[in-house]
Order: sequence, then C-alpha cells, then structure tokens
Amino acid sequence: MSRHIQITFDAHDPAGLSTFWRDALGYVHPGPPGVEVPAGVDPLAVWDQFLARIGVPAEERNSKSAIEDPEGHGPRVFFQRVPEGKVAKNRVHLDVRAAPGLQGDERMAALEAECARLVALGGTRVERFEPEPPMSAGWIVMTDPEGNEFCLD
Repeated sequence: MSRHIQITFDAHDPAGLSTFWRDALGYVHPGPPGVEVPAGVDPLAVWDQFLARIGVPAEERNSKSAIEDPEGHGPRVFFQRVPEGKVAKNRVHLDVRAAPGLQGDERMAALEAECARLVALGGTRVERFEPEPPMSAGWIVMTDPEGNEFCLD
C-alpha cells in the first residue's frame, strides 16, 4: 500500500518561502480550519486574522505555513520556522518537472523560460546541465529564496 507524504522545509520566513513554492508549483495556501476564504482574498491575511483572534502573539504568526495541490494529487508542503541557517547542501531536494515530454532544444527552452519565471519570484539560477542522450535530457539547478537547492528537469 502506498503512503501519502508531506514535504517539510525548515525556514526563516515560512510565509515568504511558502509563497515562492506556491507560485513555483501552482499550489495554493489553504485557509484556516473552519474558515472559508472568499475568492480574491489572500489566505495568508485570513490566517493572520484567525491567529490574532485565537490569541497567537504577532511574533509567532509566521512560525508555520503550508501549501497544497489544488487538485489534491501532489504532496502537501509544510514550512516551519527554525532559528538556525542552512549550512550545507541539501540531503534531499525537489526536481520540478517543468518540461514533461519535451526533448532537446525545445526542452531546454522550456526549462529556461521556467527558470526566468522563478528567478523573477526570488529564486536563483545556479547551473545548467546540457542534454547527454540517452542518459540525460538536461536540467537546470536553482535555489529558492532561502538557498534550498532544486532542479528544473
């Protein structure tokens, strides 16, 4: 039997990092328990109001955040504030499938376009690896706004 998973990121700014990954993956921020978020309203603002109403101090309101696949297929991604910084290469990283079914120049052009979009959201381009058929179709290494490495492939 397969298991559902949640991916957890340690972060300095859970709301900011979750917003980057929300936009990178096409995910959404869920609303607080029992609260309907009206269309066009920022779920993070609704969370802030909810946390204030239940007595969470302002300095603790950005200690956690989460994003979910709006279609319910992908894993939930959770972000938790930690005091320490990232000090080494990730032991686990995400591969974002940004060019499914594409090959060669068309694939690399799609990866470059996605890389440019993510750089505009706060990501950083690290290195491009050219295709080496038949074993490698090529990919681009990036980091998110807090330095976590991931690949566009």
